[in-house]
Amino acid sequence: MRNGVFATPRPVPGRVLPILAGATLIVLALPVFLAAGWRLSGWVLGAVLWVAAQALGVLLARLRPGRDSLAASGVIGIGMMFRAVAVMVVVIAVAARDPELGLAAALVYALAYTLELSVSLATYFGSTQA
Repeated sequence: MRNGVFATPRPVPGRVLPILAGATLIVLALPVFLAAGWRLSGWVLGAVLWVAAQALGVLLARLRPGRDSLAASGVIGIGMMFRAVAVMVVVIAVAARDPELGLAAALVYALAYTLELSVSLATYFGSTQA
């Protein structure tokens, strides 16, 4: 059997660099919103959603999943799904009432999340084997 890039076990990378990358994008999005004349409330909502999702992620990261702790593994799995669903519900509810605000918030959140995910994947696949 051939070992590929996806089959090589690696240590779980730290969360600091991806979170800093997402936070930097949110901070850099503020001048773009101001220069473009977009409503600041869209940026604020997107930033608050991202920070709340990160806070829940940090809280879930304190749990230790494993074979000896199936309950913690279940809580982590449900918590990660809840994070995505909660953000989606808020954005859809806001967009139903005010499409511009919902789009702006979704844009800020999606860009920060995408950068965070990209940095996470780069640090994971860029690390050496375990």
